[in-house]
Amino acid sequence: MLHIEDSYIRKHIMDGMFGLEKESLRVLKDGTFSHTRQPFEDSDFIVRDFCENQTEINTRVHTTAEAAVQELQEHYTSIQKAVYSLSVREYIWPFSNPPYIRNENDIPIAAFDGEEKFKTVYRDYLSDKYGRYRMAFSGIHVNFSFSEELLLHSFRLHGGSSFQEYKNNLYLKLAGLLAVYGWLLTAVTAASPLLDSSFVEKGVCGGDVFMGMASVRCSELGYWNDFAPVLDYQSVEAYADSIEQYVLQGLLKAPSELYYPVRLKPAGENNLERLRENGVNHIELRMFDLNPLCAEGLEVKDVLFAQLLMVWLICRPTEELSVSHQVHAVQNFKNAAHYDLKTVKISLPDGRICSVAQAAINIIDEMKNFFAKIQVDVQEILDFQYQKFEDADNRYAWKIRKQFQNGFVQKGMKLAKKRQEECVGMQQ
Repeated sequence: MLHIEDSYIRKHIMDGMFGLEKESLRVLKDGTFSHTRQPFEDSDFIVRDFCENQTEINTRVHTTAEAAVQELQEHYTSIQKAVYSLSVREYIWPFSNPPYIRNENDIPIAAFDGEEKFKTVYRDYLSDKYGRYRMAFSGIHVNFSFSEELLLHSFRLHGGSSFQEYKNNLYLKLAGLLAVYGWLLTAVTAASPLLDSSFVEKGVCGGDVFMGMASVRCSELGYWNDFAPVLDYQSVEAYADSIEQYVLQGLLKAPSELYYPVRLKPAGENNLERLRENGVNHIELRMFDLNPLCAEGLEVKDVLFAQLLMVWLICRPTEELSVSHQVHAVQNFKNAAHYDLKTVKISLPDGRICSVAQAAINIIDEMKNFFAKIQVDVQEILDFQYQKFEDADNRYAWKIRKQFQNGFVQKGMKLAKKRQEECVGMQQ
C-alpha cells in the first residue's frame, strides 16, 4: 500500500502523529479507593473513565513519540501535585491491576450531571453486565497516524480519485493486519501479573494472587466481550456496519462497548456516523499496560516499536481475514497475555501453531531484515524487544512479579508514594 521503493517514502516512512490516553486510579494511603469527586473539572486534558477516581490523561497530537510521552509526564506531574495538596492526601496507583477492593460498591462509578447524565447511565449498564471489578483495570491507549504528507505522496504514486478513500483503504488494511499480528504488542507491554486477593475473593484484602498471566486486563479475565467479533475490513461503511450489527443484535449497548484491541477512529468525536462521513483519521491501539517501572507509566521504546510494527505491516501484502482467522486472532491476543510465552501457543495465518515467544522472535527477525533493507536504523528498538523473548527475565511482568510479590499492595503503595514525592519535588 505504501510504495516503499520510492525514495521520498523511504526517507519519511517514520513520519507520523502520536496521541496518548492514560488511565490510573486515585487511592488513599492505605491502598483503598478514593471516593472524592474528580478534582480536575477545569482541565481539557484530564477526564474520568469508568470510575470517579479513575483519571484519564488525553494528550495533544505530537509529531514524535517522545513529545507525546513528555506531555503525558507533564499532566501526570500536575495530577500528582493536585492530589498531594488535597485535605486528605491521595496517591496515583501505578499498576493496571487495582489495589484493595472491599466490595463492589467500593468502586465508584463516574458521576456525570445534567446533559452528561447519560454517561453515568451507560456506566451503570456496564457495571451490571460485566461487574465493576473488571472496570477497575487501567491501561494506556496509543493513537497513531502516518503523516499526511507521506500519504499524499503515496496517493499520487498510487493513483485514484479520492485521497480519503486511499487513506481509508490503507488504515483498513492496517487494522486487519493488526488483528492478526497485534498480539505482539500485548506480549511486549504486559506488566500486570499480580492481583490483590480481594479481586478474586470479596473483601479478602492483603493476599497476593498470581493467575499465570502477564497482563490480566488483556487476558481472558480482562476486557473482552462474551463473543469473538468478526469485522469487515472491505470498506469504512462495511467496517462500521459490522460493528453496528452487534448493537442491532443486542450483543452490545453501543459501539463503544466493543472491547477490541484495535480501533479505527475519525477526527474529532468518535462515533460510527462520523467515521462513515469523514473517514478514518487514525488508528488506536488499546493493549498497553501501565508500566510501573517507568515514572510516566510508558516506555517510549514500546511506542516506537508499535510504530515500527505498523510500518512493517502496511508494507506487507494484504492477508485473508476469514471468520476463522479472526476468531483465532482474538484468542492469540488472549494467549499473548500469559506469563510463560514459551509454553502457550498461537495460531499463525498460514495455519502453523507455535509458541508465542518463537513467533515473536520470528516476526522481529523479519522486521530487522525489512528495516535494514530500506536503511532505517531501528536496531536498538528491535533488539530491546527481541531480548524480552530471548530471556523472559527481560519482560516487564517477570521483573514486576519478582519485585512486588509477597505484599503487592503494600509494596505498590510505597512506589506510589515515591512517585508522588518525585513529582512534587520537581514542582518545588
